[in-house]
Amino acid sequence: MVTDCKLIFLTPPALERSAREQNLPAAHLAYRVGGGPHLFRANLPVAARGGILAMDCEGFDGRGEPSVFCQEVLRECSARGFQGVYCAFPDRPIPVLQRAVAELGEALQRRGWPLYVPESYGAASDHACVLIPTALSGGSLEQRLAEAAEQYGPSRLALRIERLAQDFLLPSPTGEGVPLSRPALAEQLEERGGSVFFSHELCAHYFTYMTKTDGAHFVLFDDAGSIRKKCQLGARMGISHAFVPYAQVDDLLPGLLE
Repeated sequence: MVTDCKLIFLTPPALERSAREQNLPAAHLAYRVGGGPHLFRANLPVAARGGILAMDCEGFDGRGEPSVFCQEVLRECSARGFQGVYCAFPDRPIPVLQRAVAELGEALQRRGWPLYVPESYGAASDHACVLIPTALSGGSLEQRLAEAAEQYGPSRLALRIERLAQDFLLPSPTGEGVPLSRPALAEQLEERGGSVFFSHELCAHYFTYMTKTDGAHFVLFDDAGSIRKKCQLGARMGISHAFVPYAQVDDLLPGLLE
């Protein structure tokens, strides 16, 4: 596994058994912030213990006060042997969840457990670790991490890795590409042969091609090697943890864990 930057796999209930059989460090993505707010749990296997509680807030109406919810999170961590909390919240902050982050940050810090939050929630708690996305379509990942480290300190950062596979029509003023499935990317790679390059600024592979109908395209993608390089870059900057969705990289595990 990548030296000095621990990969933690965001694992939904359907993939728990597979992750457990491979002894992967897991953030159990089986929890959701629901009305109240309260903590709701999916059908998580009894054997899923240890690691990190991971939750999203899809469908949450933003109403309520966080104290009871925070106690539910702490009780679930104690019952399952979790030693940390990962918040898969949207970038636009929700006030009640900002208050929850502040309260959880204090409570988890007393227990010596980390709390991981999106950058938009970073100001809510001085104890929270801020998740920095690594999927860039422009600029420099090293500069992005350096700026975040200057703002928060490297010990308060973690990488949020999303496996890139996007096709951009050039020019691309919005910086948004069309996602490529694994078979579609594999087909394009077979066609492009040796015309694949590595961007040290984006820490990802790329190639270009032309079509008669719409002109120039730029394809940006990750493999095990580029994900390792992102983690190595983070490690050099003092970042010790990186999260990646297990479902996105299950085919890359031999290269990631070597």
